[in-house]
Amino acid sequence: MSRFLLASFLLISICVHSQELTGIWRGHFLSSNSRLLELLGEEDRYKFEVQLNQRAKDFEGVTYSYKTTVFYGKASCIGKVNSKTKKVLLEEMKIVEVRMANGSDACIMTCFLQYYKSGVEEFLEGTYTSMNIRDSSNCGRGTIFLRKVITSDFYKEPFLVKREKEKERSNPKSSGSVPNNTTAKKPVTTTKPPIGKPANKSNTTVKPGTTVTKKPLPTNPTAGNNTTKKIPEGKTTRTRLDTTQKTVRIPSPAIVTPNVLRNRENELVKTIETSEKEILINIYDNGSIDNDTVSVYLDKKLVINKQRLTEKPLQVKLLLDENNIFHELVMVAENLGEIPPNTSLMVVKAGSSQYEVRITSTEQKNAVVIFKYQKEK
Repeated sequence: MSRFLLASFLLISICVHSQELTGIWRGHFLSSNSRLLELLGEEDRYKFEVQLNQRAKDFEGVTYSYKTTVFYGKASCIGKVNSKTKKVLLEEMKIVEVRMANGSDACIMTCFLQYYKSGVEEFLEGTYTSMNIRDSSNCGRGTIFLRKVITSDFYKEPFLVKREKEKERSNPKSSGSVPNNTTAKKPVTTTKPPIGKPANKSNTTVKPGTTVTKKPLPTNPTAGNNTTKKIPEGKTTRTRLDTTQKTVRIPSPAIVTPNVLRNRENELVKTIETSEKEILINIYDNGSIDNDTVSVYLDKKLVINKQRLTEKPLQVKLLLDENNIFHELVMVAENLGEIPPNTSLMVVKAGSSQYEVRITSTEQKNAVVIFKYQKEK
């Protein structure tokens, strides 16, 4: 019985942990050419609302792209989340409703996001690419920022209403209300009697002249209580409670976007889809060796720090699989070399396939290459 309870508890813990994206997320997306538009006195910032229904590592839902709730585009979407790295891949599948001004085209987006939590707030942040549904032309690319909220600018989708009802049925105490005509009682602790000895009932009659001796309480103030120990972040500990083990997971610190990625424009140069799980990236100077110096960030983490580009490659290795479906590599120019701008050649080896990507980066603009795992059919 104890093994069954332990397995059930762990299964519930995993399910609860994997459902963190279910709900409403709202924020905005910003086109990569927005700085130029701002100089021209135009605005290219759109509101973006996402309603998601997650089961294990997969989710589905709807998205709203809008400036006002009068003119908007609504699309269905699917995606995956990596519970370890908190990476989220969200793909709009088709437009299900459009209300827009005449002459406008509808586009669908592919979003590469990172989940993180700050205090009680939850966020999704990353980049997107988009495609025109009429002629499959490029609709542009840019950045996305979303925060988890409790209300919708439109209406709450039926799948979210259904999930909330499921949660209420499985945990009626979560609402904090007490049913009518029911008096709330204090929790009762039941102590299992020792084997072979009958339990004393509270209504047992004690005969006159009989002395009843109560077992003294333990003198150790911590005995019988669950004590809380400080656990280093990112660690996993097991706490024994009676005969059942609980696994307590302490979340790792949120990934902070480096200033050089936040303050510069990040231009998506290429998206490489592959069914290979091991990727080797070689980075060379493209042209004459003129002291071009770069830094490389992989998923916002510094992997190459201020290295000079030469005829010998700077190397980065990637591992892709169904649980780690995409990586975002950002090339940052630390200088412009003797012959501006900073140029490099990226040679990507994925199994028997090879890709060449020519990259130009400046002190105002970084170059982004996204690697996406596509399971071979």
